[in-house]
This record gives sequence, structure tokens and C-alpha cells, in this order.
Amino acid sequence: MYSFFLTSVPPPTGWEEGLRFDFWRNFIYADRYMMLVNGLLYTMQITLTAAFIGIALGFFIALMKISKFAPLRAIATTYIAVIRGTPMFVQLLIWWFVIFPMFAPQVDRMWVAIIAFGVNSGAYVAEIFRAGILSVDKGQTEAGRSVGLSSTQTMRLIILPQAIKNSLPALCNEFISLFKETSIAGAVIGVRELTLASNVIRSRTFDAFMPLIAVALIYLVVVLILTWLMTRLERRLRKSDSR
Repeated sequence: MYSFFLTSVPPPTGWEEGLRFDFWRNFIYADRYMMLVNGLLYTMQITLTAAFIGIALGFFIALMKISKFAPLRAIATTYIAVIRGTPMFVQLLIWWFVIFPMFAPQVDRMWVAIIAFGVNSGAYVAEIFRAGILSVDKGQTEAGRSVGLSSTQTMRLIILPQAIKNSLPALCNEFISLFKETSIAGAVIGVRELTLASNVIRSRTFDAFMPLIAVALIYLVVVLILTWLMTRLERRLRKSDSR
């Protein structure tokens, strides 16, 4: 099929035949669609691992932020201010060209992206958890102390479960934002995620329309699925609150 592509014969005339030709050239020929598949797998791997790091880091930063110990609050406040006040693009460059060359010059660039996005997400997750903790009524703390629980036990057994439940919708939104932000990893440090895969196809076919539209549709479909799951989660939470 389309043997003329290999023999320098001009592409077919007519928009329908031309569209089929462009699709074949960009995705079918040489199994180029596998670049997008592998790029999506890399994107999801970066997103999931960075989200895990961000949640773990953000949880402890949130506890530091509400701590009664001033130095811990200062560290948490500084971290959040620096991370949220600088562009992710610049942070990724700093991790790739400054931090990792000093301490781990041979590290895989995908791990650079994972750490950078995880640390960045941690600042936003910390504020989400902090807001979730503060949203729990103070009467819950007083109730825990009145039955003989220590402040640590009250936080662990009463406050945190409710705070995490209150934070879940915002955490889902942060995960969606993180998924979309990973699209800069290819342009900045050369990780073969989804967007870079489309650029590789474009460089070989000299056609920007098909690869970029395909990537945009993939992102859109994944985000719509995640949004649908988040909506179902919010409905379940509302039902459980009404019981």
C-alpha cells in the first residue's frame, strides 16, 4: 500500500485519499504509532511515580506547616513559596543542569523528570492537605481530647482521615494537572514522553498536523476519563457524607 511513498511518487490527489495517506505515513508506516504508545507509557509512568512522591512529600510538608515548632513551619513555608513561585520549566532545567550533575551525573533522565515533578507537586499537595486539615471542625479535636486521646492520637485517628477525605477531589485535580505538565519533559530534558514522540514523528514526515492532533486527542481522552472518575468519586463522597 502506498508504495509510491518509497519511490518519490507525488502523494495522491483528493482530500480523502490525502488524509488516508497522511495517516498511513505518520502512524502506520514503520510502526510509528508505537512511538505514541511508548510515549504515553512513559508519560503515565512519570505521572504516577511523581504523584506518589508528591503525595508523600506534601503530606509531611503539610504537617510541618501546621506544626507548633517554628523552624519546621519556616522550612515548609519557604519550600512552598519557592516551588510555587518559580516555573516548572525552570525547575526542571535546574534539576537537569545543576543538581543532578553535582550529585548523580549518570542518573537516567526519566528519573530526573520524576523527581522534579514530584518535588513540584509536593508543594501543591501540601497546601491541599493543609486546607483539608483546617477544614475539619475544631470540635473534632476537642472531642478526641475529651475521651482521653493525646494530640497525636487525635490527629492520626480523627483529624487526618477526615482531612484526607476532604482533600481527595483537589488531589484528583492536581493529578490531572501533573499529567498535563509532564508534556514539557521532552522539550526540556529529552524524555521520550508523549509530546516528544509526536515531535520525532514530525521530524521524519515533515507533517505537524497529524502527530500534534493525535497527541492532543490522547491527552484529551485521558483527561476526560480521569475527570469522569473524579466526578464519580465526588458523588460517592457526597453520598457518604449524607448518611
